[in-house]
Amino acid sequence: MHIETTRKPSPARKRMRTPGERLLDALAELAQGKGHLIRHNERNWASITFAGTRHRVEMLFEGEGAVEAGECFIAFLPEHEFAIPGQLVADAVVTEVDHSLDPLFLRVKCELLLLEEG
Repeated sequence: MHIETTRKPSPARKRMRTPGERLLDALAELAQGKGHLIRHNERNWASITFAGTRHRVEMLFEGEGAVEAGECFIAFLPEHEFAIPGQLVADAVVTEVDHSLDPLFLRVKCELLLLEEG
């Protein structure tokens, strides 16, 4: 007796999201979905006891509702509790703000330091 088995193809694996991508998602959420990413730079960072990455992010908030969300972003970023698996946000600071009334926009630059947990 011959029994033939068919093997189901394995589903395509999803690419693992990097900590930097997860950070950008968290920043977009903190910006209430009203900030547009203009620039993101990431570079490795290390001290004697810790390793991680430093992120420089620039976001643009255009229009009345977006500018209000940007002002909240500025206020809450330094104390925000990020939930990025395997990472600890050790530092989050706003480094520069540019504001215009005509046209109405708010540009925010910030730096964040992610450290690898464990």
